[in-house]
Amino acid sequence: MLTSDSLSRRHFMLLAAAAAASSPFVAQGAAASQDGYLKGRLYKTLKIGMVKAGKSLEEKFALAKEAGFDGIELNTPGINVEEVNAAIKATGLPVDGSVNAGHWSVRHTDPDPAVRAKALESLKEALRQTHAVGGNTVLLVVGKGSDGPEEEIWKRSIENISKAIPLAAELGVPIAVENVWNQFCYDHGGDHTQTADKFVKYIDEFDSPWVGMQFDIGNHWKYGSMGDWIRQLNKRIIKLDLKGFSREMGKFTKIGEGDLDWADVRKALAEIKYAGWAAAEVAGGDLERLKEISANMDRVFGLTMQS
Repeated sequence: MLTSDSLSRRHFMLLAAAAAASSPFVAQGAAASQDGYLKGRLYKTLKIGMVKAGKSLEEKFALAKEAGFDGIELNTPGINVEEVNAAIKATGLPVDGSVNAGHWSVRHTDPDPAVRAKALESLKEALRQTHAVGGNTVLLVVGKGSDGPEEEIWKRSIENISKAIPLAAELGVPIAVENVWNQFCYDHGGDHTQTADKFVKYIDEFDSPWVGMQFDIGNHWKYGSMGDWIRQLNKRIIKLDLKGFSREMGKFTKIGEGDLDWADVRKALAEIKYAGWAAAEVAGGDLERLKEISANMDRVFGLTMQS
């Protein structure tokens, strides 16, 4: 059974690496089986805001665990570290990471240096608080395309975020950039034939093992093949986010609904030998709804007999 101790940061990373290296599927070639590869290699988590029932943090952690999740993501900075650690201890549910609070409004791409300084301090404090509760990533939205020409905001954000890399390395907590609808690194008005080329170049420009991607599978299905984006991003992906999407209807959906090609996603994840966390980011609810989300994740990732 997973516990906060057995899924400590270093232990989990070693576990994931060993699973990927020793897998018979890897030895046979990733194409041997995309359905079944992720069993034992993928751990389910969700955002704390999705847990709508439970009055205390401990109750919310317990509900997430009962629903079938292996971890939970918080919003940092802003947590009570002592309270979080108490909830972890009481329930055995680890915090696998966090989302940098306020990153949409206080941005690393902002033209104002004072705002970028605030964004940097927020990121640093998020890294500190995430480390204090045993988390292993901080999800970051780097900014918005409306903050200026792409060349300028590209340079601004990389320079600003890079200042947090020494702390990320010291704490052992990577910065996980999420692909979102922020008009950056893709054509927001474009079609579904786009590639992940710019995301690859952006992450590579940091030239650091402490910056990767928390790749959101549903966010860019409108703009390209998520299987192919996974293949392009490859080891730059350190964690997954997911939701459903329908190109036909032009809207986000429940996980497994819509027309997203989950079979190709599974195949691509097997090809890059992915092992790690996948975070649901959809409308939450009570225990029944959380169980539905957990079951939907099992189905789309091929973790159950019916995939």
